[in-house]
Amino acid sequence: MKLIDFPDAPADVIASAESRFRRELDKLLGEDGVAPALKAFENASESSADELGKDELSLAATWAKAYESAKTAGFRALGEADEAYFEIRID
Repeated sequence: MKLIDFPDAPADVIASAESRFRRELDKLLGEDGVAPALKAFENASESSADELGKDELSLAATWAKAYESAKTAGFRALGEADEAYFEIRID
């Protein structure tokens, strides 16, 4: 997980923001729940609602809420940057 497009922030500030973001995601989804929730969200974004099961739609909605909460936690004490966001890559 990486904070993207937050200009002029020192590396330690970025690392703290990324850590807060990850902790919040893990708290809301569980360490083993992040990847499946993100995958469900990506599937929902690329498909129509009738192509997905109820559980996958629910998990996708859970991801969206968890991401917003984690983003708020990550940006706490940083302020806002219009273009900044947290990038998540699951291999």
